[in-house]
Order: sequence, then structure tokens, then C-alpha cells
Amino acid sequence: MTTKKLYTVIIFSENTVGLLNQITIIFTRRQLNIETLSVSPSAIQGIHKFTITTFADEDMIDKVVKQIDKRVDILKAYYNTDEDLVFQEIALYKLSTELFIKMGTVEDLIRKYNARILEMNETCVVLEKSGHYDETQALFKELSETIGVLQFIRSGRVAITKSRVERLSDMLADMERKLQEKQNKQQ
Repeated sequence: MTTKKLYTVIIFSENTVGLLNQITIIFTRRQLNIETLSVSPSAIQGIHKFTITTFADEDMIDKVVKQIDKRVDILKAYYNTDEDLVFQEIALYKLSTELFIKMGTVEDLIRKYNARILEMNETCVVLEKSGHYDETQALFKELSETIGVLQFIRSGRVAITKSRVERLSDMLADMERKLQEKQNKQQ
């Protein structure tokens, strides 16, 4: 039996209407649950970057990425393990101001979790914590057990590879080099 592990799929594309739906259908057909999803412009002008996490075995994630890569609108898709990436999530916690102040150890809590106060008014306090899942979850657990959490939200993973540049940059540079060579041969 193969063991499933968390993979991060990074997809580069132009910002095309309906593309996200096409990508999620590929995961659904293979009965893979998307754990987190984040989409934003990449470092390359006009190119968007999708960051998707899912639990799968390597054979399955390889098939999914190859299928995504075949889409016309996709420039390139890759999968990575946590060891290949620098990644973070952000979490927001909404708490009762009255109960938060009564805690008494607010400063210790903020320092312990390296969190920060985003908003504080007479009714609520909003804390922000960035980090890995287990770090944001640990703060949630402590707050839930001590004073209660009114609202909680965690972002999808944002990730960059540990390599010097995005793999897409290398691919685009290689395509540009080949195009230049072809043009030089025609002259």
C-alpha cells in the first residue's frame, strides 16, 4: 500500500476565465481533495501562479500534474514536497476584547506565538499569525481553550521554491534561447 503525503502543486498560467474550474475538475476526477488553494500574480508580468496542496501518493500527483500541464492555458505545472519549498499560511483570529484583556498574559501570548494585533476596539480583537499549519493551529487551540474564538480563518498556502529562480523563468529563458537560435539560423 502506498502512503499519501502532502504535495504542493504550483501552476503557472495566464489569467484566463474558467481556468480554476478546469484545474479543480482534474483533482475531483481523481478523487483528490484540495486542502489549500491560493492564486496570485507571479513575479513574471502577466503570469499568474496557483498554489494547491493535496494529499496523494507520488504516482497519482505525477499523473495529475501531467494532466494539468496538457491544458492549453497552462504554461507549466510542477509538484513539490515541503522540503523543496519555503511556505507560509496566514491566520486571523477574532476574539472578545473583554475576555482577551481578562487573560492577563496577552503580551506573553503574542510573543510566544509571534502574533500581532491587527485591530482592537471595544467589542473585538483581531490577531494575525503567519506560519505553518501546526503553528497557526496551536494558537487557535490555545485561544479556543482559554477564552474562545469568535471567528477564525486561515489562508491557503503561499510558497516559493528554494531554487534561485522560478522554474518557469528557466523554461521561458530556454524557449527564448531556442527561438533566438532558430532566428539566427534563418538569417
